[in-house]
Amino acid sequence: MHPIIEKVTQEVINRSHETRSRYLNYINSIAKKEPIRSGMGCGNLAHGFAACSATEKADLTGIQKANIGIITSYNDMLSAHQPYKDAPDMLKTAIREAGGVAQVAGGVPAMCDGITQGQAGMELSLFSRDLIAMATAIGMSHNMFDGALYLGVCDKIVPGLLIGALSFGHLPAVFVPAGPMPSGITNKEKARARQAYAVGKIGRKELLEAESASYHSLGTCTFYGTANSNQMMMEIMGLHLPGSSFVNPYTPLRDELTKAAAKQVLKFTALGDDYRPIAHMVSEKAIINAVIGLLATGGSTNHTMHLIAIARAAGIVLNWDDFDTLSKAVPLIAKIYPNGPADVNHFHAAGGMGVLIAELLRNGLLHPDTVTVADQRGMHSYTEEPKLIDGVLRWEKVSETSLDTEVLGTIAKPFATGGGLHVMHGNLGRGISKLSAVSEDHQIVEAPAVVFDDQEDMLSAFKRGELEKDFVAVIRYQGPRANGMPELHKLTPPLGVLQDKGFKVALVTDGRMSGASGKVPSVIHLCPECEMGGPLAKVRNGDIIALNLQTGEVNVVMDNAEFAARIPLPKATTNHHYGMGREMFGNFRLGASSAETGASNLFIVD
Repeated sequence: MHPIIEKVTQEVINRSHETRSRYLNYINSIAKKEPIRSGMGCGNLAHGFAACSATEKADLTGIQKANIGIITSYNDMLSAHQPYKDAPDMLKTAIREAGGVAQVAGGVPAMCDGITQGQAGMELSLFSRDLIAMATAIGMSHNMFDGALYLGVCDKIVPGLLIGALSFGHLPAVFVPAGPMPSGITNKEKARARQAYAVGKIGRKELLEAESASYHSLGTCTFYGTANSNQMMMEIMGLHLPGSSFVNPYTPLRDELTKAAAKQVLKFTALGDDYRPIAHMVSEKAIINAVIGLLATGGSTNHTMHLIAIARAAGIVLNWDDFDTLSKAVPLIAKIYPNGPADVNHFHAAGGMGVLIAELLRNGLLHPDTVTVADQRGMHSYTEEPKLIDGVLRWEKVSETSLDTEVLGTIAKPFATGGGLHVMHGNLGRGISKLSAVSEDHQIVEAPAVVFDDQEDMLSAFKRGELEKDFVAVIRYQGPRANGMPELHKLTPPLGVLQDKGFKVALVTDGRMSGASGKVPSVIHLCPECEMGGPLAKVRNGDIIALNLQTGEVNVVMDNAEFAARIPLPKATTNHHYGMGREMFGNFRLGASSAETGASNLFIVD
């Protein structure tokens, strides 16, 4: 193993000793070698199987067969989640054929950041992760189940499902992906249309045509944002079946993989001799593998929060310094939009997760000895890809090398020597930057600040022609406690237009950007956030902001004593707490931890 990876892993293990031990002791104390339902009262059990068939009732009355709970995030508005419509019946049939029983334990909400981008609903997006975790726990709390299947793809849904699943860490679990939509117009063409619309070169009709040609079908959006970063992480953590993350929906291979996931979870219940609870799968090494995958592929910045929250749910204390240190050891070896022109279908065709994992393992950059939902070979099982041969699902060794080195590179010839994410620091606090999507000539910016407290104010200033200059857009009061930390991806097209005109532009905020954001240098997730007295609230129009994505520095250029003596400016807008359901999330805002500790309400943070 690479010495830096070994060092960080051991630091996480040592740091987490008390919390991880407490978590595992609890999980071990509630594990049973008999069906969970065997301890239920007759009235409880009768309610639990009242809607089942006579055969299922007989099976659930006995203690020989496992009952698998299905938590689904299906709705037919999200293209990524529409393929889950028929999945429960498919899973139930597969489990019945394998000798078990399955029930849909519950459904969780699934919202689309693409739909709510720039809208009031976006301010509920981050909080939906914790709500999904809670809804998952409610579904599983009926205590009827010996294992679980989790159906989710998009941004907050997978992290929420996993956090909820870890509350039931004594049960085995398999995550079931749905797959990406086929490729439409290129992401570069889509971005070009957005920038053309921003400057009035095309109208709404032409923009909608371009957007609809990109987001054109059922399945996950094909850019490498948070949703597809989720899929990468679930596979590299061993929670998906090998090679299943990026197989298109409604194909014979996709259907067989879904059935195989159902049969697989049945093997791992406490009723058998290969008990694999998810608490043992999501170990310190699995969490580190997820960070490595994120860095090697230039994945979504949102996971600098989600992974910390997921780790906490398993009693593991991960922090931003771990990301930063690992980024020095893990090179960028994938170029998927916004890090390059290719989409996830191109990545999959180039060898996908199997070739990526094999390359990392060969070079000592991935822990091989984790517990997974595959066989007992740890991550080596994930160097194989699924194929249908004469109608039978089999796994075969992946190609030794990438089939397209412009999309999936090697450790010897990486696209960048460091990982795709950096921790930024300076007198404005600590934040995150996605280095992988920013060209080298835009990675250093020093320019006057133009301060806004609302993204709409910046968009209006752009339309009035007031931003035709070098500047750093400072968007304040966008953190979890201020307004739920919405993504500010809507600012990318106008900033991209100004950058293309030759202006030095950048974005600094305590809010978030989309996992699809790139091109424009940004420092996001700044902590402490303005609502908690963070230094970004002290920045005034005209202050010189210097950011260097290569060294990880972000500062306001002035005497430190003078800056420290400034009084933070209060936020200029107060319209973010009411309407579109936001009034019901006041406690979420009040209880949210910092972005650096997961932006969560679910854990007590020291």
